[in-house]
Amino acid sequence: MWWRAIVAGLVVAGVSQLADRYPRLGALLLTLPIVSIVAFIAVWHKEQELTTVSKLARETLVLVPLGLPFFIPIAFSERLGIGFWTSFIAGVALASATIGLWFWLGPQPTK
Repeated sequence: MWWRAIVAGLVVAGVSQLADRYPRLGALLLTLPIVSIVAFIAVWHKEQELTTVSKLARETLVLVPLGLPFFIPIAFSERLGIGFWTSFIAGVALASATIGLWFWLGPQPTK
């Protein structure tokens, strides 16, 4: 559905504009699960099956904390003396490692 892309694009544009002047408010907007809410509504609208939405919510509940290491190098980049791209790549590597370990060692999903 095209409207999901528009909502996601508006969120990104809104956060980037707001964060320029008010980083705390930009961060607040990022913490709101707007894209998740839209995705849950879209899945419900398409499937009309609570089991599918429930499984999606459980997986999201596990994966969101596993993705949080992404922010560590960026948050401490000034203290560590590293630039944006270095900290960004390190964050992607950390989040990929934690999520990858979950997919490798965690319970296998059932259909």
